[in-house]
Amino acid sequence: MAYDVFGLGQCVVDRLGLVERFAAPDEKCEYADMTEQCGGPVATALSALSRWGRRCALGGVVGDDAEGTRIRDQLESEGVDTSRILVRGGSRSQHAVVAVERATGRRTIYWQRPTGPPPEPGEIESPPARVFLTDGLFTAASVELARRAELVVVDAGTMREGTEALLPLAHVFVASASFARALVGADDPRGACRAMRERGVEVAGVTLGARGYVASFRDTVLEGPAFAVEAVDTTGCGDIFHAGLVEGLLARWPLERCFDFAAWAAAQAATRLGNRAGVPATPDDYPGGGVS
Repeated sequence: MAYDVFGLGQCVVDRLGLVERFAAPDEKCEYADMTEQCGGPVATALSALSRWGRRCALGGVVGDDAEGTRIRDQLESEGVDTSRILVRGGSRSQHAVVAVERATGRRTIYWQRPTGPPPEPGEIESPPARVFLTDGLFTAASVELARRAELVVVDAGTMREGTEALLPLAHVFVASASFARALVGADDPRGACRAMRERGVEVAGVTLGARGYVASFRDTVLEGPAFAVEAVDTTGCGDIFHAGLVEGLLARWPLERCFDFAAWAAAQAATRLGNRAGVPATPDDYPGGGVS
């Protein structure tokens, strides 16, 4: 079976709750609206793309615990093929506890690493897919799969050892503001895009949260605003941005429209608690004109 998107990335259970304000040390803080869901940059993006009718499969690793089962069950309920997720015996899956400040949508995240070893090169086989999407967490395996992929999209959230090895292999490399700062040593999104392009990236971008995004491709530099919404929770907004970008690439939209749609989809995700509740049901809701 051929897929639209094959992704490789972390799998995590997120437990999120709303608080009126973040607690000080030794202070108790009541939370509300607790929700639990599968997270991780690529997993979240694939869930959105699957809702939009794309055929998606995920590679990654979980433990043989209840959380690992929950992660796979939730992804399968979204229509994502999980047959390439490795299950490590005697290991705990990754999980996180997220406090979301009601008035601002800001987050404080407490997380635990998975106890099992990451996928090694050759341990996960990539199925035929139009796009390979990776968060770069499993660097060696990501590099190996990127070398064989038709179109490589990288969601670079955190600068890790080896992540830069993906730059010359990526067709589209969109980084967080923190990754961009680490790359060039300054708050210079345009400079970060130039640095990515100089290393072989065709389409480079930096997401800036409420400040929007900067992107560079061919002779074009885009500085796009964030869509104005009443933000409840910004968890997963960057992941949904990448889902929107991939959707546009699959639909063969102009790159300007791909980035605008990505920003719109990310903004909608911020209107509900959790990384998926606010995701638009269909790209046709996009005010820029829907799928063409």
